Amino acid sequence: MSDAGPRPLGERLRAAREARGASLSDVADQIRIRSVYLTAMEQENWDAIGAPVYVRGFLRTYARYLKLDPEQAVAEFNATLPEPPAPKSVERERSPASRRSGLLLIWTAGTIAVLLVAFVFYNELTLRSERSAVATTTATPAPLSPVSPTPPALAPSPTPGAGGPSSLALVFSAPSWLRVTVDGNVSMEGTFPAGTSRTFHGKNALVRIGNAGGVEIYVDGKDRGKLGKAGDVAEQAFTL
Repeated sequence: MSDAGPRPLGERLRAAREARGASLSDVADQIRIRSVYLTAMEQENWDAIGAPVYVRGFLRTYARYLKLDPEQAVAEFNATLPEPPAPKSVERERSPASRRSGLLLIWTAGTIAVLLVAFVFYNELTLRSERSAVATTTATPAPLSPVSPTPPALAPSPTPGAGGPSSLALVFSAPSWLRVTVDGNVSMEGTFPAGTSRTFHGKNALVRIGNAGGVEIYVDGKDRGKLGKAGDVAEQAFTL
């Protein structure tokens, strides 16, 4: 009797879903992953989902829903990725031109890294300066009108990125993929650059972030920090 071996990951996902009697649309409504991505995982069409970091996040969520081992599913996906090319052997003695070229590459990479760090730091300082300026403007009383003894009421100036009551605000300090679902409707989805900021209003919000360390979250005007470190895939629900 021949040994058929273990079934492919995609077939096990589909079989587990069908065993639960759930359709793709049923699962999509429960775990907030679009049915097109669920189909891609069951067909092992990883390119349809995008970068490996997003595939791993979706796989963990789908496997947990199906009562499968999420880390085993991720490990099987990782095994399908091409191995990085082996480093080429170099000669012990390189020419002066090769050494200069190598030093130039190292210097260029270091300069780019410093510029990126400075850019992120500048964005953070700019946001803080704007918040301080708005707070100072709001706290300074308006001068009395020469016509009326009662000064006109000033509308409060919103803090950039804070949103105010019954709101969810997001401020990007680094590029990240993100999906925001407010009261059951997807309000924002895609990859956005550093410096992006969005505010949402509703009762309930579900946030899924591909780079948790690059997005700062404000709920009802209060700083909730970040959902994880750079490169982490995180998901959290908020009541507004």
